[in-house]
This record gives sequence, structure tokens and C-alpha cells, in this order.
Amino acid sequence: MKKIVYIMLGVMLAAASALTSCKKGFEETNTDPINTPQALPAQLLAPALVNTVSANMIRNRNFNNELMQVTVTLTDGEASTFRYEFRSSMSDYLWNSWYLQLSNLKDMYTRASDSLTLNKSYQGISLICQSWIYSMLTDTYGDVPYFESNRGREGIYEAKFDKQQDIYLDIFKQLESANTLLASNTAIVSSSDPVYNGDVSKWRKFGNSLYLRLLLRLSGKPEVSAMCIEKIKQIVETARTSYPIISSNAESAILRWTGSGPYISPYTGVRDQDFRTPAISSFFIDHLRNWSDPRIDISTYGSGGVNRWAIAQGPSGFAGVESGYTPGTGLPKQSYFYSRDQQKSSLQTDAMTGMIMNYSEVQFILAEAAAKGWISGSAKDYWENGILSGITLWLPNWPNATATNTPPAAPVTINTPEFRNYLTAGDINWDEALPLEGKMELIHLQKYYGLFLTDMQQWFEYRRTGHPVLPKGPGLKNGGVMPARMVYPVYVQSANPSNYKAAVEGQGPDLISTQVWWQKP
Repeated sequence: MKKIVYIMLGVMLAAASALTSCKKGFEETNTDPINTPQALPAQLLAPALVNTVSANMIRNRNFNNELMQVTVTLTDGEASTFRYEFRSSMSDYLWNSWYLQLSNLKDMYTRASDSLTLNKSYQGISLICQSWIYSMLTDTYGDVPYFESNRGREGIYEAKFDKQQDIYLDIFKQLESANTLLASNTAIVSSSDPVYNGDVSKWRKFGNSLYLRLLLRLSGKPEVSAMCIEKIKQIVETARTSYPIISSNAESAILRWTGSGPYISPYTGVRDQDFRTPAISSFFIDHLRNWSDPRIDISTYGSGGVNRWAIAQGPSGFAGVESGYTPGTGLPKQSYFYSRDQQKSSLQTDAMTGMIMNYSEVQFILAEAAAKGWISGSAKDYWENGILSGITLWLPNWPNATATNTPPAAPVTINTPEFRNYLTAGDINWDEALPLEGKMELIHLQKYYGLFLTDMQQWFEYRRTGHPVLPKGPGLKNGGVMPARMVYPVYVQSANPSNYKAAVEGQGPDLISTQVWWQKP
């Protein structure tokens, strides 16, 4: 009976490999690729990327952004995410989406390992993408099926939940393998790759940058801290030629939505009125306004009267709503994100919203490592480069506003007068005299904006560091403490009861307040 339940649901771990989820544009050339023996690795990559990024974007918008005070969906109702309260059904979507795409990626690795379709680059890319998805799974839920997941063809219909520490340590092994495989630079079909257009060297840099992200996440755990710090130093310094990392905005991992074929932003599936409904939080908009940030500038860096992030002004200009307010005491809506029916330049249709990992994030990772003394170099310089690249990712020609449609003639450096003026005018200053926690706040406030639209990384990083410090509204639930995880999907309790019970016994109660392993002191 349980086997039938798994197959009927089509989203359980064991049976996920029997199904695929592809966008309409893939239907003619990639119909049900998992069950097509002739499917090539090139046919499996793009659907997995599109569907994974799409799922990430949906939950970034209605979960991460609400928790992390980017937006506030004005409501006095129960189960309001911005008040640290949400329905358990919120958990299903990412769990289902991520495990389903892992089936595509595991099949991709298998096909790329066959003698007739052997390709080391597709193998390496598959390992990177699997590592990326598994890291999001365990960071979201804690202990999850890993070693036995997606093995329904082998008759494993009730996958064991693995410890987060074991998952992470194996992810590190997979990323090491990916780096080795991609060093051969075997060519792939450019049209199969909507992120890097077939540039294998950039995939290798993304894999090693992802490695840095995950090493940093575990670096505070005493049992693995020394190993993580040593590896960070190796990647950045002692063996940097063997571990290339993202070194410019052009190398950022972004799935760009072209607006044609399968590459249409999932935000276009959100009703226009729903897209513009959430108010922007005071925390998010106040800093941008006080900094005179060019990403919300209209007159100089805007287009058609709209700033680059397509944020509308409210009755009080660029202003927000305090998050976590007590029901019945909320203020009127102010700024919000334009919908496509209001402005052509809207994030709802923007090509750049498919964020996976960008150069700005990498620079802030290095800034933290330098501030903690793990690597040489100036934490201040890494920090300023992170700020600068976070702006120029969206405004490539900033501060030259006269050539908005062409790449800049030369990269802007941290010594450019315009950039120095921006920092000075906004009172954005590095203070070497600050204690480490003060420096962490400086780093993570800017990283918060660098991670804008990047799945749930803002939430993950806040849980790891407690930065940036967010205002605590009087209406917060969960004891006023940021939720530490999503609960497991309800159906897992009945479809995989023994392993679910074991996971709860090992990790703690299946509640949003139960910390995952890397978050526990």
C-alpha cells in the first residue's frame, strides 16, 4: 500500500525518479526525459535548472522575503509569515520540487557516465547542482533523506533521513569530485546550459564558490571548524590555482529569463495584483533611501521613470511598513514592487531574477574570512568590492549613467571618486577598530542586499550569524525568535513513518523552533 502511495503522489523520495517536471517549452524535445532511455545529458540539464530556480524564486518571494523583512504582506490574519508563523503546508512545495529535480540531475550523471554518452563536464555540473539542492534541503529542513533518496528504481521506497553533518561532509566530497571532473574542460552543448551557455570553466568557478559558501556555514561548529577554515584558506590562497572561484559579475551564476521558450520567469505566473500586493518593509527600503542607493534612483539611473529594482514610491516617497506589527495596528502601505501591468520595467518580467550565486556574495564570504583572520588580505577591500559588485550587477555602467546599454569601458574600482563619494555620503564606513561582531554587522548588512532574490540565503545566513540585526515587532510569534526551519511535509509522516520518527528523535521536535545541527551552539 505504501508503495502505491509513493507512486501516486509522484513526489516522494523513492519514486521521484519516476517522474519529471518540465516547463512547456521542453515538452517537444524533452518529454518525460527520466523515462526516455535515449535522453542525453544535454536534455536533462536545462529543465532541472529552470524548475529548481523557479521553485526557489516562488519561495524567496513569499517566504524568505517575508521573514527577512524585504516585504510585508499586510494582513491581520493568522499564519502570517512576517510574524514568524506559517502553515505546515508551506513546507511541501520546496521539498517536492527539489527532490523531483534531483532525479533529473542524478539521471544526467548516469547518462554522462555511460560509455556512449560519456562527458566529464556534465558529470561535474550534475554533482554541483545536486550539492546545491541538497544544501538547500538540509538548510531548510535539517536532517533529510540523502544517501537513499531518489532510489525508487532500486526498491528503496522509504528513504532513511541522514544527519546534517553527514550530508554536508559528503557534499564537500562531491564538490571536490566536480572540481576535478571540470578541470578537463570537456565541451558541452551551449544551448543545454541556460546559466553559462556552455562555459565549463565558469561552472567550475561556481562549484568552488558554492564550496566556500557551505564551508563558511559550517565553520562555527567546533567538530568541523578547523577543517572548514583550513579548506577555505586552501581554496582562497594556498591552492587557489586548483580551485578557481567566481571573480567578476560576468561569472555570477544566474539563470537569465529571456522571455521566450521555456525561459520565462515564474513571476509571470503570479497575478499582477498579487505581485504588487506586498508592501516593502521599512528595514529594506530605509537603508537604500538613506544611502541614496543607485538601485532605487529614478532620475539618473532609472529607465522610463522606474528605478532598477522597480520599486514604487508610496504616499511618503520611498518608505516602508514596519514588519511584525500587532494585528490591527499596521500602517498604510507605502513602497512596493511594480507589477508588469503598471510598468514595463518590473521585476515580474526581469531577466536577472533567476539568481543562484553572484560575485558580490563571494566577496562578502571572503570579507568575513579575512575579518576572522582565516585568510590574508583586507576585509575592508573585500567588503567594498562586495558593495560595488552588488550595485554594478544591476547597473553595469554605474556611476557612468550615459551608456546604460553597453558594458563599461573599464571596471569601476574601489578607488573611483564616485564610489568613494557614495560610501561617504551614505555613511557606509568600515571601522577596523570595531570588535568582530561589529564587523560582522557591517558585512552582513551589505550581504543582505547582495543576496536579494537568491533563494533563501538571507534566511540561512541570518540563522547562522544573527546578522543583520532585524527590528523585532510587537506582533511576532514563535517567542519573537526567527524560525529555524520548515517542518517536514505532513504526508511524510504517513508515507515514511519509521524514518520520520527516527529523524525527529535525533534532531528534535518537528517544529519551526527546532534548530538544525549547524545552528545549534
